[in-house]
Amino acid sequence: MHGHIDPILLIGTAVGLSMDALAVSVVNGFTIRELNLRHALRIAFFFGLFQAAMPLAGWAAGRTVSAYIQEYDHWIAFALLAFVGVKMLWESRSFCDPAGRRDCTHTPTLLLLSVAPSIDALAIGISFAMLDLQILVPVLVIGGITFVICLAGTQLGKRFGHLIEKQLEMTGGIVLILIGLKILIEHLVLGI
Repeated sequence: MHGHIDPILLIGTAVGLSMDALAVSVVNGFTIRELNLRHALRIAFFFGLFQAAMPLAGWAAGRTVSAYIQEYDHWIAFALLAFVGVKMLWESRSFCDPAGRRDCTHTPTLLLLSVAPSIDALAIGISFAMLDLQILVPVLVIGGITFVICLAGTQLGKRFGHLIEKQLEMTGGIVLILIGLKILIEHLVLGI
């Protein structure tokens, strides 16, 4: 591979990709009753890892079977985001104390929450392969920026989540569903 991506474009891409994970991190920061540094680091690590792994997987797939992935990636992204979003909406209706909710740092839950917002990064990796760009630096930048943003997001959720309590989780669920719909519309209607 010989192409390099412009550093400003790369940082902008990384920040843009991390916004979905930020929204989920803020909700996670709120739902963990006694959020500590270990929880915050674990959440940020998972989001950063998947935001880094997806472009790498997309790049590898783009080099081999991109036509098959491009045909279905929007449906996979929509299904995962809608599932997590509906789950968050359902849990926001609960009248129980947030401390009684399922621990969002539980590995299976965190895996699902990390994969869903990182599906867009898969498409970025495919586009990097199509443009014959190097992948190592973009993967590290995307993962690192996502880690930092999500770490900050958990703290925002911890400090300010009480101001809107259940509405924060409801908003997070709606945002995830809307992101999934946006992906579908861009692909099916706009052909992006």
